[in-house]
Amino acid sequence: MCVGNIFRYANDMKILVINAGSSSLKYQLINMEDESVLAKGNCERIGIDGLFGQKTADGRVKEINVDMPDHTAAFNQVKAALLDKEVGVIESLDEISAVGHRIVQGGAIFSKSVLVDEKVKEGIASLIPLAPLHNKGHLQAINACQEAFGKDIPEVVVFDTAFHSTMPPKAYMYAIPYKYYEENKIRRYGFHGTSHRYVSSKCAELVGKDLKDLKMISCHLGNGSSITAIKDGKVIDTSMGLTPLDGFMMGSRSGTLDPSVVTYMAELDNISPSEMSQLLNKQSGLLGISGVGSDDRDVTKAAAEGNERAKLAHEMLRYQISKFIGGYYVALGGCDVMVFTAGLGENQASHRKAICEYLSCFGVKIDDAKNEAAIRGKCDEISTPDSKIRVFVIPTNEELVIARDTKEIVENM
Repeated sequence: MCVGNIFRYANDMKILVINAGSSSLKYQLINMEDESVLAKGNCERIGIDGLFGQKTADGRVKEINVDMPDHTAAFNQVKAALLDKEVGVIESLDEISAVGHRIVQGGAIFSKSVLVDEKVKEGIASLIPLAPLHNKGHLQAINACQEAFGKDIPEVVVFDTAFHSTMPPKAYMYAIPYKYYEENKIRRYGFHGTSHRYVSSKCAELVGKDLKDLKMISCHLGNGSSITAIKDGKVIDTSMGLTPLDGFMMGSRSGTLDPSVVTYMAELDNISPSEMSQLLNKQSGLLGISGVGSDDRDVTKAAAEGNERAKLAHEMLRYQISKFIGGYYVALGGCDVMVFTAGLGENQASHRKAICEYLSCFGVKIDDAKNEAAIRGKCDEISTPDSKIRVFVIPTNEELVIARDTKEIVENM
């Protein structure tokens, strides 16, 4: 490591957090001295008709239409914005100590965050078949970052699947011929692990106990959703599986289905595997049932106006979520605390109330006033003092987890 890098690490460390997709690149620059976000931005429609935007902590905004043919061009836009005289937040790229990348699929290879090297990149590439769009985009971003920022700046990868790596075989195995596990690594991996990791740790802090001393159910409810059961500080089960399609219905994803539904639909309409994947991932869930859209705000508006299919979509969603929670209550042997997080979990009080009404048989009781008030980034306990399970709303912060992991790894280089 060069002397300049040592100097940067010894003083106020700034971490650039990257969440890249195949045609997008979201980022935050975080000052680790106080864990404040200096700036955040998004490169959209990479390789199409690029749109770039950045907003600083003090409210300065830059939005432009700009050609970004690839991820390297996108990173060059990020660099330019961070250094910009009008909306910049640093004077030199030397102020950026390291880059932390979110990686969706770590498979059985990566059970923790690691420093990027060629072997790590090969491992991420080998997992592309398990997450074709996600991991390919992440790998493109890692290479583009090295090209744009230089290879001297350390890069760390943080995996969505890593938090779930403690699941036992009885939870992650599928009842299919064993060779598909041995030869193709087909098993449950789970996702949203970085979010579940953050809110579970934050909840334990609020309760005043070690996570290892709690039986917890974490509900990440957004356009993509998953529920995770945590016992003795370890994940014992989670709703998403080999891919993020598994579990309960989501914005446009079907969730768990009878496999024969898939084969029957394919026969009815002569649907190819790729077309079926598109149908189940992009045309199902709230969108498929309501016919209104995949955004829950649109479905909520339609339901309030009397749209029966929108009402049904919400009834199905709440029912399915409650069944997963009930199953995890049994798997955990009881539950001490439950957390709602992500877009719907943090902001849809009506969903939380309806779900908790299903759970009244477990002694769950909600304070309606607190539940209604716990929106727009507010962190609060919404259960009553006599509720047998404490219920919290905790805004997630995946970027901060990535930044903390990155900081810890580069400081120990």
